Amino acid sequence: MPGALGGVRIAFVGGGVMAEAIIRGLMGRELVDPEQIVVSEPVEARRIALGEALALCMVASNAEAVQNADLIVFAIKPQVLDTVLTGLREQVLADALVLSIVAGAPMARFVEALGTAAVVRVMPNTPAQIGQGASLWTATPETSEAQRAQAGELVAALGVGVYSDTEGHVDMATALSGSGPAYLFLFIEALTDAGVQMGLARDVSATLASQTVLGSAVYAQQSGEHPAILRNRVTSPGGTTAAALHELERGGFRALIAQAVIAAYQRALDLGDVT
Repeated sequence: MPGALGGVRIAFVGGGVMAEAIIRGLMGRELVDPEQIVVSEPVEARRIALGEALALCMVASNAEAVQNADLIVFAIKPQVLDTVLTGLREQVLADALVLSIVAGAPMARFVEALGTAAVVRVMPNTPAQIGQGASLWTATPETSEAQRAQAGELVAALGVGVYSDTEGHVDMATALSGSGPAYLFLFIEALTDAGVQMGLARDVSATLASQTVLGSAVYAQQSGEHPAILRNRVTSPGGTTAAALHELERGGFRALIAQAVIAAYQRALDLGDVT
């Protein structure tokens, strides 16, 4: 199979939603075959469901999954990371590439626990499930060019990937794009509720709200112009949009968004200290 991931033995530690999104992205783009992948998942029902859905090798043991793996993807909750790493000491190949999507977990934790120097840290988000994700990633200096190419292919399978040399930017991305979909879902929900309050049917209001957010995002991307310029074009003096924006500004909309993102960033840093 062509590409950087062709023939690479890939182990997923954790078989949850994001692991499935990554696997579906890789398989959907024909970057890997199912035979290259093994997934460890403690919940039996989930093992059965995911294994049958994607024709994957599913196991209950993390140690069994990582055996002889060239690339190991950690897709677990940060609260269980130390327990999982302790159980994998001396189980990982020294030259394996470790890729983590664990929120708040610094690369040094993997280097110290597993004895492997090549570590990539990625923060994807849930739109990755449909190939529309936004991911920021970084790598240790010891990660080879071939391994960086493997990581780059994996990230690209999820949507848009951005590389940074600074690991601290991953925690920032966790707060901005990692948690970002939840902010937008809440906005869509509030916009829908406002339409219902005015008298629109809920399904009509929901369709208008979600398509407005989607269309505006695509328009902003394709135009390449600053959002303020686009906003001004919609805002006629003394018009309906001006009245609405006045209320948002009066309510501290910008400041509240900033406070929310900074709170998420602080929580990401706190998660990195979980032992």
